[in-house]
Amino acid sequence: MTRTLPSVPLKLSLLSLGGVWLSVVSPQLRAETVQGYVMEVQLTPAACLMDSLRSKKRKCLEGYSLNIQGLFPETSKRDCHTTSSAALSPLQAKVVARVMPDEGARVQLWKSVGGCVPGNASQYFRTIINFAERLKVPAELTSPETRQMQLNTVRLKFLQLNPGLTSAGIHFTCQNHQGNPLLTGVQLCYRTNGQYRQCSGTVTGNCPATVLIKGSY
Repeated sequence: MTRTLPSVPLKLSLLSLGGVWLSVVSPQLRAETVQGYVMEVQLTPAACLMDSLRSKKRKCLEGYSLNIQGLFPETSKRDCHTTSSAALSPLQAKVVARVMPDEGARVQLWKSVGGCVPGNASQYFRTIINFAERLKVPAELTSPETRQMQLNTVRLKFLQLNPGLTSAGIHFTCQNHQGNPLLTGVQLCYRTNGQYRQCSGTVTGNCPATVLIKGSY
């Protein structure tokens, strides 16, 4: 018997752009210089708890459960900075804000990675939306209840909810909060075609066997 695990989409069901659902991966983002991507998902309640300055940002004030920190290209290039525009159309900006609510953070992200991904900012953020749309997150990570969980349990739920994802393709990050390892982020590794892959040696986690998951607002 196949057991169906409860899950939640990453923030909200995402809108289409111009009435057409986004393709899984924009062809313009496939490049020989990019070996893959690492998407960093932040557990917003935990991040806001750990940083009082963040508590004034939109993602904290409006009660986001999760948000995307970035989609980082794995490349041999050392400098990924770009001076190209990070401007998005009003409709695309609205869609992206569902998983990346802080415009200033989005602009800073593009300026730091845009030089290593082909295409413009619109294509880059479209790819982020595609990845976020596909990712299913265990319900415990967006629950209002604060709880302790075995990290292996959290990992197994991710693997069961996301076909193709393996234990070598996901890592977890924690910060110490009053003596407890607070789960603050999840890193997922992708091929350039959008399929999950084993993470490179530069992507690591730091969480112990048992973690604390901060309840949502």
